[in-house]
Amino acid sequence: MFNLVIFGAPGSGKGTQSEKLIDRYGLTHISTGQVLRDEIASGSELGKVADSYISKGHLIPDDLMVKILADEIDRLTPSSKGFIFDGFPRTVAQAEELARMLAERGEDIHSVIGLEVPDDELMDRLVKRGAVSGRADDNPETIKNRLNVYHTTTSPLRDYYLAKGKYKSIHGLGSVDEIFDRIASEIGE
Repeated sequence: MFNLVIFGAPGSGKGTQSEKLIDRYGLTHISTGQVLRDEIASGSELGKVADSYISKGHLIPDDLMVKILADEIDRLTPSSKGFIFDGFPRTVAQAEELARMLAERGEDIHSVIGLEVPDDELMDRLVKRGAVSGRADDNPETIKNRLNVYHTTTSPLRDYYLAKGKYKSIHGLGSVDEIFDRIASEIGE
């Protein structure tokens, strides 16, 4: 199977490029946010435990998130050519847990796509998105905080995947198709 992690700051184009990767390579998109919402809505035991954290504003422990992802992967594997992970991992500990869980299934991460976009461009994109979508978190003050958190928490993760030879730095400026062509060239598929 062909498994990717898509990685980038808010507004870097992860969702847009994920859609193109899915179309080109037939990958199954796994968004941790959506998986959690689905588990909670289903009333599953894992969903109830996850909701007990989320409803209190707490982060879900890594081991629980990996268990939820493992169940999702097991459910989807028979019909999937591979997965694109969006929103996970966000820390080195999560990356190590993901690698362990995939190895138990005879799988690995092929590449980590890192969409690199300057902060001023991210700010501009997110403010424009907020004006169109009405998203409350797409305002300048919140965007600055989100970018700060992203840079602080993900820098070690980027270095982790660089050391493993899996991180593919992608220049994230240009048209959607230009950026996608860079991704396709880097992952060699």
